[in-house]
Amino acid sequence: MTGVTVRTDLVDVYIFRIVPTGELQFLQLLRATEPMNATWQPVMGHIEEGETAIETALRELQEEVALIAAAEQLHALEQVHPYFLPRLNAVFLSPRFALRVDADWAPVLNEEHTDWRWTASADVESRFMWPGQWASIREIMVRGIDRR
Repeated sequence: MTGVTVRTDLVDVYIFRIVPTGELQFLQLLRATEPMNATWQPVMGHIEEGETAIETALRELQEEVALIAAAEQLHALEQVHPYFLPRLNAVFLSPRFALRVDADWAPVLNEEHTDWRWTASADVESRFMWPGQWASIREIMVRGIDRR
């Protein structure tokens, strides 16, 4: 019997900043590689053998945007939102994390991405692909993660 594969080997990290007006902005990266090439995404990565989800998030931050962070800086989000990738015939259930950076921080991209942008919280639903991403960002905003 064949069907859709369920995968749990991917993590997302929502990098955000608070600009002087108090607005939250979320980093998006333009993917250069399959299966999500030419789409704007948060930091994402596959869990390697022997890694925890937190270890993966920290490694992906360093690899994708040259950001070195400590586990204590990551905020685990409560909800896991499934999404379907037709190209892989798979439903993904990804642990998600949030990380606040300074307002003037800028990413240094690796070869997996061709561009980056900050998305204002008011524009999340028009600039992020999946309702689960919108929900993760709402969770960050409602919880007031790291607003000091």
